[in-house]
Amino acid sequence: MKVIWTPLALERVNDIARYIARDKPAAAAKWVKELFRLVGRLSSQPHSCRVVPELNRPDIRELIHGSYRVIYKLTDEVHILTVRHGRQLLDETAVHVKTEL
Repeated sequence: MKVIWTPLALERVNDIARYIARDKPAAAAKWVKELFRLVGRLSSQPHSCRVVPELNRPDIRELIHGSYRVIYKLTDEVHILTVRHGRQLLDETAVHVKTEL
């Protein structure tokens, strides 16, 4: 299955990496490398991660990486929608806007 990153998701990864790099540049590089490795596995195991609990929709799932949630939508492809801190909740309105691909 093809994995597609939305511009928003890539922007969020860049923002998070810059934030981490302010104190620990090597840790930021390691975080990004590991994130892309984990997300890459979704191409062969798209259902391996849990459904986003606050939405309870089987097509909206999340991969947890450290303190961050990688939110993705399953169609005939895997669409990486956003990357958020684990404390940030999603609501249905935000997902509808982001999933109109």
